[in-house]
Amino acid sequence: MQKPSNLLPEGFHDALPPYAEAASRLERDVLDTLASHGYARVTPPLAEYEDGLTERMQGGSRSDLIRLVDPISQRTLALRPDMTMQIGRIAATSMADRPRPLRLSYSGQVLKLRSGQLQPERSRLQIGAELIGADSVVAASEIVSVAIEALERAGVSGITVDFTMPDLIDILAAGPLPLPQAQIAEVRGELDMKDAGGLNSMGATGYLPLIEATGPFDDAMAKLRAFDGDGLLGSRLDGVAEIAASIRGKAELTLDPTERHGFEYQNWFGFTLYAESFIGALGRGGSYEIAQADGETEAAVGFSLYPDPLINAGFGAKTSEQIFLPLGHDRNAAAKLRATGWRTVAALSEKDQAQTLGCSHILNGDQPEPL
Repeated sequence: MQKPSNLLPEGFHDALPPYAEAASRLERDVLDTLASHGYARVTPPLAEYEDGLTERMQGGSRSDLIRLVDPISQRTLALRPDMTMQIGRIAATSMADRPRPLRLSYSGQVLKLRSGQLQPERSRLQIGAELIGADSVVAASEIVSVAIEALERAGVSGITVDFTMPDLIDILAAGPLPLPQAQIAEVRGELDMKDAGGLNSMGATGYLPLIEATGPFDDAMAKLRAFDGDGLLGSRLDGVAEIAASIRGKAELTLDPTERHGFEYQNWFGFTLYAESFIGALGRGGSYEIAQADGETEAAVGFSLYPDPLINAGFGAKTSEQIFLPLGHDRNAAAKLRATGWRTVAALSEKDQAQTLGCSHILNGDQPEPL
């Protein structure tokens, strides 16, 4: 007989005990936190028509889509690489007539065509919240605060919030530091790498102070205000500073005003969530616009968490005592134990052994007895 294969596609894996259960518990904790702030859950489908999905990607990489042909409609489908754009579709169509601001939450797997070295998984859990109909400082402050609270509810400590201004280079390039359209992306790339030499070689020396305006929030903000000599960025800097003030003491605060990776469709404000002992971001958020059918746009602000690293590290796991139920056990006693939080494992034959099945106790009469 041929041995069954356990080979899975690259970037995919099974979630086994206890990680699968920990993932469900962590997901529930985060969603309960969002619900407590009035965010109602929606569940969009895993696949949509490719053309409809790509129209709403707003800078997202279309080459990252997994595509297939629908045998019923013969149209090309795409598996979602991100759920935010789907929430935007729902808000603009099915829930277009709901009062604003509209608070929505979501959770589900997203799939990508390719993986990276730091994130080899092509399928990962995304949990988030979107506040639609406003992107004011008050709305943004709520989103950042709720994101921190959701991570704390999941057991995370040592949280850092790194703020950014995704459209900063566009504003400067169209105003005091003009750049040819073709050069804007190159300047962004050099700033992302903090490459002063690259900016010098391009003749974009006016952007050099932005490299220094990075780091602990207060110092970086002071340097950014000094850089903004003509006050062009005043209202945006004030807004980001006010958001930071609203969460001061809840997390460490840093500022990287030119960070663009992961913020392809955000506009005036963005933030990344980090935590001690974890490499890479646990989530991102910020302000953006949702396209409407009439060509207009609607302001929104939100965040997404990617909790797989937390799950792999044991967050969400809960130890519960497990009791072995021998053949002929008292069913009423077993039901009462389950109602108080015990896990029961019932014997199916005389061969079943409590310790072999991972039990710490055995039911003796109507009482649990330690092994």
